[in-house]
Amino acid sequence: MGLKLEQVTKRFGSFTAVDDLSITIPEKEMFGFLGANGAGKTTTFRMILGLLDASKGSVTWDGKPINYSTSPIIGYLPEERGLYPKLKVKDQIVYLARLRGMHKQDALKELTYWLDRFKVPEYADKKVEELSKGNQQKIQFITAVIHKPKLLILDEPFSGLDPVNVEQLKDAVLELKQNGTTIVFSSHRMEHVEEMCEHLCIMHKGKPVVQGSLKEIKRSFDRKNLVIHADFDLDFLKNASGVKRSKQTTEGIHLQIEGEEIAERILKDIVGKGFIRKFMLEEPSLNDIFIEKVGASYE
Repeated sequence: MGLKLEQVTKRFGSFTAVDDLSITIPEKEMFGFLGANGAGKTTTFRMILGLLDASKGSVTWDGKPINYSTSPIIGYLPEERGLYPKLKVKDQIVYLARLRGMHKQDALKELTYWLDRFKVPEYADKKVEELSKGNQQKIQFITAVIHKPKLLILDEPFSGLDPVNVEQLKDAVLELKQNGTTIVFSSHRMEHVEEMCEHLCIMHKGKPVVQGSLKEIKRSFDRKNLVIHADFDLDFLKNASGVKRSKQTTEGIHLQIEGEEIAERILKDIVGKGFIRKFMLEEPSLNDIFIEKVGASYE
């Protein structure tokens, strides 16, 4: 069953923030939302959480509408972090866990597990304001998952984290998925979505422009990437027919081409001109697809 959005639209006055969005997210799946700022991701999350009412359409979990009765099964990590700076981590987490209907002892047990998991057991008695930004984010993450939600919504969970913390958080998210949590997250970073999600939706100005399984999306995109490293000038390939985009690199050239037969032809053109170190045909990246569909680079 899982999470279902049917023809969901949200208007603020004359501005349409989300325009006719229909998505089904199966249980125990990880689903990625991509889109530039203002694409409608956070508004969509707020409707899923029942914090905003849709102007049109419906949002359901396991066939039932989402409202206060469903809030104990949902966890949310907002993009704007919201912890009490003066409270000790332990008191903060227990307070929030009890709002979710947990007993104090259960909350403390879960907190100990997560602080150990993140290798920071000593943080339990620290005030939130004494922690670095990255560590505050870990605490915020724990508040979102302490009550073992069935549906977890993560808005830009990795933003502002250093690579070590990103890996720790990614591992934690993957562990939750393996334990059966349905996870929906938005990210600015294509590679995170590419690495972690089976299904995704790219939003642009409130509309879904690409959605479906990552494998299918890549397969149906009629371009491939060709990476060539060689000891001779490859500049002439820029204008070869079937080449859509090209980028010089220090070692050679990256081409976006219209299919495998173009790669074959290019190989025939360059064989015999000198030493070829690398000739590699790759699936398009999510970034390529984003640029093609939205007309802008993501970063």
